[in-house]
Amino acid sequence: MNAASTDQVAFVNGRTRLYGIVGDPIVQVRSPEMVTWELQRRGLDAVLVPIHVPEAEFDRVLPNLMRVANLDGLVFTIPFKQRACALAATLGPQARAIGAINALARGADGRWHGEIFDGLGCVEALRRAGVMLTGARAMLVGLGGAGTAIAAALAAQRPALLRIFDLDAARCERTAAMLRAASPQTEVVVGAPVVDGMDLLLNATPVGMLDDARLPFEVPRLPASLVVFDAIVMPERTPLLAHAEACGCRTVRGREMMRGQISRIVDFFEAGGAATA
Repeated sequence: MNAASTDQVAFVNGRTRLYGIVGDPIVQVRSPEMVTWELQRRGLDAVLVPIHVPEAEFDRVLPNLMRVANLDGLVFTIPFKQRACALAATLGPQARAIGAINALARGADGRWHGEIFDGLGCVEALRRAGVMLTGARAMLVGLGGAGTAIAAALAAQRPALLRIFDLDAARCERTAAMLRAASPQTEVVVGAPVVDGMDLLLNATPVGMLDDARLPFEVPRLPASLVVFDAIVMPERTPLLAHAEACGCRTVRGREMMRGQISRIVDFFEAGGAATA
């Protein structure tokens, strides 16, 4: 590309490979900026763009979208992580255990392969923040696609206690059974959110996203010894994190979890999902 040109950009052209992030809503996502930066940093001629698919249109739109010849991968966010499993020819080990994906890559043979990286990104963010997970006592609120993945990744770190809560009681019991099988030495408890006696509080619900000023559950004050994580990316300082900071807690933001995911997802895209086949 002619560096002297003033009427064109240098990061997209007719050979550019496309990736997309699919959600409803989509304005809150940061993946287009962060994944595209990582793709470009690696010298790849590729971009990731936001794709707003209304929930009622998902089953009609996605199979057609996946026929776009220069589309090599998709990322899924709320509320599609579980439904997207049906689009994959193969699922990676975490996706098989959890029943959800957040990335889909087109292989060299044209088949699509799915895996989920939410939990790995959360554990990496906590590790970088110096949070010890082995032997810890953790409270996790929200067991959708991201929350279940986070639960599975936490269990692999062998915490002493993992207490989980979701409004869907059946989902709680399914997740608890999966966690007990994955980490027999961890005490797994299903119950309403509590913070007393906990080392770590994790929010994986969408409560607090965008202009939602609510907390994921009502608590007058958090103990200052608590580490508080929120998976929400926008706003970066969620109502829960603002409350935790006011209580003197250490906090870990959703953007930090995203950083942990991005590298693994781009590896997955570059490999065409081969690791899951």
